[in-house]
Amino acid sequence: MSKPASQSKNAKGGAKKKVHAEHVQPQMKIVLSDVCAVCKTPCQRGIAYLERMTIPGALGKGIPCILTLPKKG
Repeated sequence: MSKPASQSKNAKGGAKKKVHAEHVQPQMKIVLSDVCAVCKTPCQRGIAYLERMTIPGALGKGIPCILTLPKKG
């Protein structure tokens, strides 16, 4: 018996998606609280992160900054 055309040989189900070389997912940069503190256009995420980092003993690894996304076109 052969498998139906909808099933593939991959045990987890379905074949891998093919990624085109020209398709690049935009990435936000990770910024620390010092960058958020001097930002000209603060966002809600940055303000909340900055408030958390003002607590003594707080550890932060940064947050993704929406302003660092590359411009389209």
